[in-house]
Amino acid sequence: MSMSAQPGFLTAMVVEFTADTILSALLIFLWLMQRKEKHALFWGAGQLAIMAGGTIWFGTADILSLQWRLYLSALGLTVGMAGYWSGTQFFIGRLRAVHVRGMLPVIMLASGLFYLLWRANNDWLVRGSAAALGLVMLWAGVRLMAVNNRYRFLGMTLILRAGFNLFSVVTLDPDTYVVWFVGTSILKVMSMLGLVYAVQDEIQQRYARTIDSLSHGFLIRDRRGYVHVANERCAKLLGFDGAQELIGKHVCELLPGLSRDMADHYFFRFQAEGTAYPMADTAIFKLRNGNHLPVELLASPYVERGRLFCLVQLLDVSERKKKDDQLYQAARIDPVTNYFNRHALSARLAQEVAQAAENGRECAVLFIDLDKFKRVNDSFGHAAGDELLRAAADRMHALLRPMDVLARFGGDEFIVVIPDLAPRSAEMMAADCADALIAATARGFELSYHAISVTASIGIACYPNHGTDSDTLIRNADIAMYQAKKAGRGEQRVFSDDMNAMAKDALVIDGALAGAIDAGEFYLVYQPIISAQSGKLTKVEALLRWNSSLLGPVSPDRFIPVAEDSGMIIALGTWVLEQACRQVGQWTHSTLSDVTISINVSAWQLADPAFVTLVSQALIRNGLSPHQLELELTERVLIDDTANVQTVLAQLRALGVGISLDDFGTGYSSLSYLTQFQLNTLKIDRSFVMGIEHSERSHNLVHAIIAMGHSLGLQLVAEGVETAGQAAMLEKMGCHYLQGYHIARPVAPGELLRFAGSRAASPAVQPDYVI
Repeated sequence: MSMSAQPGFLTAMVVEFTADTILSALLIFLWLMQRKEKHALFWGAGQLAIMAGGTIWFGTADILSLQWRLYLSALGLTVGMAGYWSGTQFFIGRLRAVHVRGMLPVIMLASGLFYLLWRANNDWLVRGSAAALGLVMLWAGVRLMAVNNRYRFLGMTLILRAGFNLFSVVTLDPDTYVVWFVGTSILKVMSMLGLVYAVQDEIQQRYARTIDSLSHGFLIRDRRGYVHVANERCAKLLGFDGAQELIGKHVCELLPGLSRDMADHYFFRFQAEGTAYPMADTAIFKLRNGNHLPVELLASPYVERGRLFCLVQLLDVSERKKKDDQLYQAARIDPVTNYFNRHALSARLAQEVAQAAENGRECAVLFIDLDKFKRVNDSFGHAAGDELLRAAADRMHALLRPMDVLARFGGDEFIVVIPDLAPRSAEMMAADCADALIAATARGFELSYHAISVTASIGIACYPNHGTDSDTLIRNADIAMYQAKKAGRGEQRVFSDDMNAMAKDALVIDGALAGAIDAGEFYLVYQPIISAQSGKLTKVEALLRWNSSLLGPVSPDRFIPVAEDSGMIIALGTWVLEQACRQVGQWTHSTLSDVTISINVSAWQLADPAFVTLVSQALIRNGLSPHQLELELTERVLIDDTANVQTVLAQLRALGVGISLDDFGTGYSSLSYLTQFQLNTLKIDRSFVMGIEHSERSHNLVHAIIAMGHSLGLQLVAEGVETAGQAAMLEKMGCHYLQGYHIARPVAPGELLRFAGSRAASPAVQPDYVI
């Protein structure tokens, strides 16, 4: 009875065949599932080849000839050895394309050698096969163990198979084939387990390396909040030494500020129907060390064995938040003062108005403008101007309540919002606050070794009396602020409906002013100024009039302030200067040949660097002597920019142009101005002249002004002379010149010539000359 016919032998072969089949199928299936695992393909193909060679040798004795059995068995052994060698090389990353290309010739050559060896003595076929396969597996096991500790189990099983095979070479005989088949089957099962472990470990390590290589944190939590997977970045973000510290912990244990209810609510939102994935959230985590970490959370679903898990990515957005904060600062915080800017103010004021409306309370808006701020920028530079803005803002903020709001509205303008005021108390509280702010700014500032003095003009508007929305309140407070400026600066005014009407009127006038000069809508009239003693016409004052094509005749007190606010006063002043000088030039060969023309000059004109040149050119162009031109200034012009005014007036005096101080007594009336600016003429305001006949106080005041003027060598002009009695008293007091309706009203150039002719014929004062 042959060996293959023995029942035990057949059973052992079936067991080994089964083990080989399972091992080969497992390996090839692994390759099919993970095409990158090509070592499984090589090992599977090698195991199939070994199984085929053994099956052919032991199972086809009655079918194939000995030569074919020998050759096919040799080929199966050689292919099996090549499969294990190439699979091992690939597994440890050493297989190259040149190895694969040279594999077929080596297989053919080796199988030929085995065939010749076994043909000479076929009794060595089983032992030779076991020895050759054992040596290859020994090499493979050693290589796997040397490369990576994770492959130790697989390497050990291969070494055990190799040892069993090599031991069998010495002890194997036909009576022990069954033991050999059973032993190799057991070792093949162990190989399968080792392979599964190695591949699974490889996949896990690849997965771990993948998530650890992520630049953001990563964890998987279950429905209850326990962490199943985490990467090193996540551990680092949350303040732990390694990812293993997170595994198995509840998320509440990782973050001190997180409660279980919060964690459960997050998962409830995550699994809710209609949730769009990834579910994005932002949060600020409080860490174990007390620090705060701003993060963005991206949650995606992950199902394993029917259970829903939450895969969460944690992105550290500290830099992004820092940039967002910087953008917030840029969008809402003024970079110079570090207080709110206009955008933030509008939002906050709208919020305060809404809250006041809801609670039946009031709030107030104070619109603050720093007077003469431009002078600081021009004199000391913008750095000093910014320093002044910061100092003024800090000083104002120190006077406010914690709930009050301070904002820089733009330029030298600030706004204070006083919220949550009791009904009918807003105006009083705002006025008190405005007084305190004005007093605080008036104390002056020490900036860069310079003592700088500024004042503040403040306009007040209150909710709900002066507006029910933020834009209206700011606009009305702005209107009131301009009224405070007109009142003399360093003042406060509460908005009224009359101011709104004036503001609208100013807007209409401002629109009509555009193009009025080019349209020829302006003209000059001239009011005579005569000698109080001789009655001779020696001076005339040029007065500007406007006959608008849109508005009709517009009085100077309506359009001059608008022109000053808009800056158009410079163009108007230049036109008046040129027209007045041209008119005097046309009078050269008449009775007015030696008359002096007096024109009013604004602060805007004196601030214009080209003003002195314009005056000089106008005199030269029209053939006038400098003494024929006199420029009238108000006291306010003198104090607005003292240093610049002194410089300009000195240049004008160098030309020989006369300087007159208009409306003396109605402003600050500082005697220092009379000496500081070296004036030529002093014009006594009409408000004092009107009362000299009936008021002893007015009489004495005018007398004192005239006496002072004489002592300073000034020429004196009395404005607003309307009666013969006033003219007589002024002459007796020693006033040099008279101007007013008693002398003549402002008239056109032709009428002035007739007036001058009549004065030459009869120089005595003639009342109320009107042509």
